Order: sequence, then C-alpha cells, then structure tokens
Amino acid sequence: MDSKILIVGFDEAGRGPLAGPVTAGSVILPADFPIEILNDSKKLSEKKRNAAEKIIKEKACWGLGIVDHKKIDEINILQASLLAMQIAYQEMLKKLPDYLKINNISDYELHAITDGNKCPKVDIECRAEPKADGKYPPVMAASIIAKVSRDRIMLEMDKKYPAYGYAGHKGYPTKLHREICHKLGPSPIQRMTFHY
Repeated sequence: MDSKILIVGFDEAGRGPLAGPVTAGSVILPADFPIEILNDSKKLSEKKRNAAEKIIKEKACWGLGIVDHKKIDEINILQASLLAMQIAYQEMLKKLPDYLKINNISDYELHAITDGNKCPKVDIECRAEPKADGKYPPVMAASIIAKVSRDRIMLEMDKKYPAYGYAGHKGYPTKLHREICHKLGPSPIQRMTFHY
C-alpha cells in the first residue's frame, strides 16, 4: 500500500512580548476543511480568529505547545518557540490514530511546514519558510491555534495581575506596558531577559 502524505503546519505566537508564554500550534487539516476561513492569524479580526479556532478544533488534528516566561529566560525566545512547536507536535501525534481512525500510522508519511527560518526538532521531514503563515492552510491554522490560545492565557493573567493591563496589550511592548513596568516593577510573568 502506498503511503499517504499528511502535511503538518507549525507556527508560534508570542515571540515579541515582554511578558507571558510563547505558544505554538501543530495542525493537520482534513481534505474537506473550509480553508476560506483561514489566514495568517494577525490578519484576522479577533471574532474571525475565535470562530476559525473553534472549527479547527472540531475538524482538524491539532496540538498546542506552551512554554512559560521562566523557560524563555532560561533558553532564549528562539529555542522556546521551537520547543513549543515540538510540544505541540507531540500533543497532535497522540490524537492522530483516533483522528485517522486507525491503530497504526505507519501507512502515512508526515511532512511539516513551519513559519520562519528554523524547524523544531521533530522526527519528520520539515521545511521552514518565512511568511508560511500567509501561504499554507495548515500553517495558517497552527497560527490561529497559537494566537487564540495565547490571547486567552493573557486574559487570565489580566485577571490575576490587573494593574499590568494584559487584556489590552497581551504583554507586547507597547508604550503603556513599558510605563507600567517602570512604575510598578516587573510583573510575576515578566520575561526578565527582555528589555522593558
């Protein structure tokens, strides 16, 4: 039997912020997925992103990886982003046999595309391509999973640390975020290796 090729999309969210985790998605889309709802997550409105995330989680095989601010400080943001993708891939792999309704995935060949210029350490062929999150539906879907999940975490952090305004800036280096950090000092989820 010829092996069937499945394309895995990887992407991360949260490389630029001064606080909070970096997240990553790993997604395999079914052939009948409504790809018209997808785009680079940054180009979709919050409402469209949330709606797309719901459909991705219902119809696709997906995994989410989260690496917190302490680990980012320990290994640097690039390595943390790649680690988040690796975790997301492992999470997705656990669901794959059920998703494909098979016991053994050896009849399938997995190939990955990741946004950016470096691939995570995974046991499959992987191609890194800048701006892949605007070109390939599985990468767009991974970008949406990562972004919506991270935004959700930052809304939780806003409830925990309301003085820092995380609901508004999600930890990104806005003028307001920097001003709050200078006034109050770093929050408990600040990335201390980032200049704030």
